[in-house]
Amino acid sequence: MLAKHGKVFVLAWFALVLIVSPVLAGNLDRFTGMEGSLDIAGGTAHIPVMNEAAKRIMTFNPKVRITVAGGGTGIGVQKAGEGLVDIGNTGRPLSDEEVSKYGLRSFAFAIDGVAPVVHPDSHVADLTAQQIRDIFGGRITRWSEVGGNDAAIHVYGREEASGTHEVFWGKLLKKEAVVGTANIIQSNGAMKVAVSQDRNAIGYMSIGHIDDTVKPLAVDGVVPSQETAIDGSYPVIRHLFMNTKGDPEGLTRAFIDYILSEDGAGIIRASGYIPLQ
Repeated sequence: MLAKHGKVFVLAWFALVLIVSPVLAGNLDRFTGMEGSLDIAGGTAHIPVMNEAAKRIMTFNPKVRITVAGGGTGIGVQKAGEGLVDIGNTGRPLSDEEVSKYGLRSFAFAIDGVAPVVHPDSHVADLTAQQIRDIFGGRITRWSEVGGNDAAIHVYGREEASGTHEVFWGKLLKKEAVVGTANIIQSNGAMKVAVSQDRNAIGYMSIGHIDDTVKPLAVDGVVPSQETAIDGSYPVIRHLFMNTKGDPEGLTRAFIDYILSEDGAGIIRASGYIPLQ
């Protein structure tokens, strides 16, 4: 009796697999029969999306190996341009000079916001855009000047080659110089760690990297989020790009098409960004 039930169970399981497998494979089918390696580097905002896509692809086809590294937008341009990686990620559009020098092609895949952040215990939750410019410009130096504790403000910024920095500096700081005493951080992940460990910190990062360890500040009454980025009420937004040297082929093309697929859109949303497709 048990044997009979066992056979029925196995047959039912195989029937379920036959029905569900195409759904599970979904947009991963493009990697069937492929093998080789794919190296990705550059923008750190992209890393959660790239890592999740790489994990799914390598689980579906173990003969494909994908490495994902950060380094920032400047590194993404340089490494893709010099052929050191297959995909170089950037948090801003390429300049005409970069396209001309390296022959790069760009593939935008998501909208991201860049938000000012403070320690979760900070009493400050909302600043005007002008107050933020005054803080990063060194004209406001104590939290008590904007409704917080009587403590010095510790400013954290990003290196100039960072796409996150370029958007925050260009759109919110209106290209004003950042105070020379700012602590310069190398990635979105490192910024989150730094701000989460300093009760008097203010920094900025990709919306996709924000979690409970930091608090995003409302700007002129608008809290940075996916929703406010979509409806246009939060203006400090940008596109995220993958870039290749010339037209992508083979595994590189398949990876880009996967990020731009329905599966890729799900990964992008789950990572805190807004898919363009």
